[in-house]
Amino acid sequence: MIDLYTAATPNGHKVSIALEELGLPYTLKVLDLSQGEQKTPAFLAINPNGRIPAIVDHELDGFAVFESGACLVYLAEKTGQLMPTDVKGRSLVMQWLMFQMGGIGPMMGQANVFFRYFPEKIPSVIDRYQGESKRLFRVLDERLKDHEFLAGDYSIADIANWAWVRTHRWSGVDVDDLPNLVRWRDAIRARPAVQRGIERPASRVDLTRDGDAGAQRFAEEARRMVEMGQSLKGTAP
Repeated sequence: MIDLYTAATPNGHKVSIALEELGLPYTLKVLDLSQGEQKTPAFLAINPNGRIPAIVDHELDGFAVFESGACLVYLAEKTGQLMPTDVKGRSLVMQWLMFQMGGIGPMMGQANVFFRYFPEKIPSVIDRYQGESKRLFRVLDERLKDHEFLAGDYSIADIANWAWVRTHRWSGVDVDDLPNLVRWRDAIRARPAVQRGIERPASRVDLTRDGDAGAQRFAEEARRMVEMGQSLKGTAP
């Protein structure tokens, strides 16, 4: 059995999607980030960086894994699924996983902070992070022009990138002019395991359901977290 310490963020949903795709039994342990539960001594013993997600594998003497990308690699290697075992295939998956970890996630995370949460709106900063997010989306779109998935078969690289790309509206970035990205986004969204994964836990705001009022309430709560000096990297609906 695996314990998943998580919250409704793109990084959290990466791991819940992977667990659902792999069919592994797990216990969901949702942390309230607004209350600082990710900074308690009990959780810091699992992840000294005080961020979600993290997993604890009780089949391996309570072995803890933190950092979302590391969790994905661990689960893929544990099961022999969602990542090839040959050198070339594994490298391709790792390259596109690192593309998300080093690019998509940080850029969209900063776009979220300055576009949605930061009390002072600084247009040049917002433009910088939204523009870089869009540039990275174009890289994905070009890759997906001749590939159904990012690295051969459906893999943890797709899960990692998709969990962020699906929140593009929250970052204020449009994708309607990126047909290959939209095709890939919609195809992955249709997977039953993905649908289950993004409900564990469910996001507190759905832009298509809650509209501007729900988004505003969520943003106000997140803004208070910024003002308290807590980290919001990865926070999104």
